[in-house]
Amino acid sequence: MGFLSGLFGKKEAPKRQLDHPNKLLKGDMLTLDDSFALPALLRGQQLKVEAIHTYEYQRSQLCEFLLRGHSGTAIYLSYIQEDESYLSISIKINRAEVERLFDLDAFAEVFEEPGNAVLTPLPLSAELETEFGQWLSDEYHQVEFAGFGYFHRQDYRGLTPPQDEHGDRGESFESYSLVNNQDSHAIDIEVYEGGDTEVMLTLYRPLSDIREYWPAS
Repeated sequence: MGFLSGLFGKKEAPKRQLDHPNKLLKGDMLTLDDSFALPALLRGQQLKVEAIHTYEYQRSQLCEFLLRGHSGTAIYLSYIQEDESYLSISIKINRAEVERLFDLDAFAEVFEEPGNAVLTPLPLSAELETEFGQWLSDEYHQVEFAGFGYFHRQDYRGLTPPQDEHGDRGESFESYSLVNNQDSHAIDIEVYEGGDTEVMLTLYRPLSDIREYWPAS
């Protein structure tokens, strides 16, 4: 048997097949479509999976991939499977950017019961139009108010996140969401204990926007 092994060599292990976002692992890369329907930050870009996170809700979990490309900007990608499957692609904006993009009094209504806010972006300067124009819609209506969940900085696909009250339950948060009438753009807001607030501009895009996958191994 040793002679035969030496003669024919060791059989190579089959290469890992990567053809769907659900199969992405840390270190993998993907290339997005170069369509002008995508913002310049995404258009034709090659992005690397830097980390994998989990959102835990009462009846569901959502896997989030933190991606980065040449720009260094964090891109957040999730695969959503509902009546139709699609990609959720987000960027975070800071408070100063929120103030430049929205009227703060109108924005504050998102956090007021019963959660029926309607939000319209402010007129954009040429600079803001270049940076955020394709990330924004003309108008949003609120679809979620104070939804509760936990954010985990780990990949729990196929697993149950820690349930022990004294263990690592993740970071608890309340979520607020608004979408446009075409269900193509959203604003997602997470408010954590202590008041830390994260605001994300989100695009809903077809799975075909991912043109190529590059497995790390």
